[in-house]
Amino acid sequence: MPKEPDKKLLAQDVRPREVVAWAMYDFANSGYTTVVITAVYNAYFVGVVAGKAPWATFAWTVALAVSYVLIILTAPAIGAYADLRAAKKRLLLAATAVNVLFTAALAFTGPGTLALAIFLVIVSNFAFGTGENLIAAFLPELAKGDALGKISGWGWSLGYIGGLLALGLSLGYVSWAESRGIPAAQAVPGTMLITAGLFVVAALPTFLILKERAVPVALPQGESPFRGAFERLADTVHHARRYRDLARFLVCIVFYQAGIQTVITIAAIYAQEAFGFTTAETILLILVVNVTASVGAFAFGQVQDRLGHIRTIALTLALWLATALLAWAATSRPMFWLIANMAGLALGSSQSAGRALVGYLSPDDRRAEFFGLWGLAVKLASILGPVTYGAVTWMTGGDHRTSMLVTSGFFVVGLAILAGIDVARGRAAALGGGEAPRGA
Repeated sequence: MPKEPDKKLLAQDVRPREVVAWAMYDFANSGYTTVVITAVYNAYFVGVVAGKAPWATFAWTVALAVSYVLIILTAPAIGAYADLRAAKKRLLLAATAVNVLFTAALAFTGPGTLALAIFLVIVSNFAFGTGENLIAAFLPELAKGDALGKISGWGWSLGYIGGLLALGLSLGYVSWAESRGIPAAQAVPGTMLITAGLFVVAALPTFLILKERAVPVALPQGESPFRGAFERLADTVHHARRYRDLARFLVCIVFYQAGIQTVITIAAIYAQEAFGFTTAETILLILVVNVTASVGAFAFGQVQDRLGHIRTIALTLALWLATALLAWAATSRPMFWLIANMAGLALGSSQSAGRALVGYLSPDDRRAEFFGLWGLAVKLASILGPVTYGAVTWMTGGDHRTSMLVTSGFFVVGLAILAGIDVARGRAAALGGGEAPRGA
C-alpha cells in the first residue's frame, strides 16, 4: 500500500490522515467499477442474463449509456449546487447509499430478469458516477497546486488496491463455489453482495474524517438553491472563453476517454468472447491488471508534476494506442495477458493525470462545478466509445477484433486535441490573473 502522503504537499490545515480518508473512497468505489463494470457482471450479463444473444453486448453498452446520459444531465447542476450549499459530503453520502443498495440487488438477477438487470445497472452506475465527481471535487482543497498530480496519483493508486481486494474476494468466493460443484455463473450473484459490503466498510473513513471546507453562499430570501445552481452554471458557460484551455481539455477527454471507457466496459467480454476465458480466469486476469494499474497511477503521479501534465497525458495516450492496436492483432492468450497489463499501466496513469489537470485548471470557487463538467465529459465518452463498440460488434456479427480497431481511433483524436492546450495560460485563467506566456 502506498505510504502516507508528505504533509509538505498538502494545503494549509490539512492533515495526512484526512487525505488518507479521502483516498479511501477511491479504494471503496473501485470494487464497483472493477467487479460490476469491468471483470465479472458485464460478462455475466452478456452470457447469462441476455443468453449470449447477438445483441447482448450492444444491450449492455446501451444500459450503461442511459446511466451516463442521466449523469450528463445532472452532474453540472449537482456540482454547482454542492458549491453553493457546501453540500459535497452530504450528496456523496446519498450517492454512496444508492450505489450500495442497487449493487446488492444485482445479486437477484439471472436468466429471465433482463429488464430488472438493466434497471439496476442504470441506477447503480448513475450513483457511482455522481459520487466519483463529488469525491474528486475535494482534491484541490487537500493538495497544493503544484502537488495535485502526486496526491491524485496516490489516491488513484490506493483505489486500484481496493479493486484488487474486491476481485480477490470475488475470485476466492467463485473458486470456493466451484469446489462445491456450483457453476461459476451461479456464483456470480454472490460477488455483488461482496462488492456492496466492501464499499460500505471501506468508505467509512471518508465520512468520519474528511472535512467539508466549503462555505455556503447566502441566497436572496425565497430563491431556490437549485435555481442558483443553474444560474451559476449558465454564468460559467457565458464566461467559457476565459477557461478555454480547460474547455479544450474537456473535449480532449471526451475522445480519449471514449477509448478508455470502451476497454473498461468490455474487458471481460472481450476476454471471454475473443479468447475463451472462463469466469475464474477472467477475474484472475483483471486482478493482475489492477496491480499494474495501481503501479501506473502511483508511478506517473510521482513524475507528472515534474514532467508536465501534457507530456504525461500524451505518453499515456501513446501507450493506450499501442495497446488497442496490439489487442486487435493478438491471436494467443500469452500475448493477450501482456496487452492487458499494458492497458492496466496506461489506465492508472491516464485516469490520475487527467483528474489532476482538471483540478489544476479549475478556479477555486468553482471546484465542484468544474469537476462536474469533468464527469460530464467522461460520461459522454462512456456513451460514445462503448456504444460504438457494441454497434460495430452487432453489425459485424460479433467481430470483437474489428470493434477494437475502431476503438484505437479515439486515442488518435485525443492526442491531436491535446497538442493545442497551453497549461500555463489555463492556470493563469483559473487563478484570475489573465493569460500567461505560452510554453509552460
